[in-house]
Amino acid sequence: MRKAERAEFVLHRLQELYPETPVPLDHSDAYTLLIAVLLSAQCTDARVNQITPALFARASTPQDMVTLQVEEIRELIKPCGLSPRKSKAIHRLSEILLEEHRGEVPEDMDALERLPGVGHKTASVVMSQAFGVPAFPVDTHIHRLAQRWGLSSGKSVEQTEADLKKLFPREAWNRLHLQIIFYGREYCSARGCDGTTCEMCRSLYPRRRTPVQTKKA
Repeated sequence: MRKAERAEFVLHRLQELYPETPVPLDHSDAYTLLIAVLLSAQCTDARVNQITPALFARASTPQDMVTLQVEEIRELIKPCGLSPRKSKAIHRLSEILLEEHRGEVPEDMDALERLPGVGHKTASVVMSQAFGVPAFPVDTHIHRLAQRWGLSSGKSVEQTEADLKKLFPREAWNRLHLQIIFYGREYCSARGCDGTTCEMCRSLYPRRRTPVQTKKA
């Protein structure tokens, strides 16, 4: 298959497998999603979903969050890892939302990326999942699968994102990035497949016999 043919196959097969794409992180609005995505850095979604109920019971708005001490936030999110850095970021970004955005999460990529603890991927997730703006957040699952499926050379996360945006229609980005994550977790994980065993890998590369070595971003 040519790359465009592989992309078309992936698009249709993932739509068959995952016609519904629920957001994996529990949230109630753009602010709680922003906090949950920030917490998910180097932490599983399942662990984040275990932690956020207690956090959001104490503070589910920027107004409430700034009333907590950084140390209090740190204790609530400690099981997630990187709690010293994340707690400071959560407190400070909440202050900035109140100071500069009237307590609202901005529907603007640049403004989101300027918030403490919010990188391009986190901002992309919020834009796509909270506001419905087409974006293609690339996590480790997507970065790995894009290489296994011959959709990107994977030299960097930025290149992978750019390659996928070129291959797939803009209107598919928001659901497709979740579909790829779902597939990666279920069938094509780092240890569960080496590029030769899962259905998608075998369909796209039926003659492949050598494991794919993922280029880390």
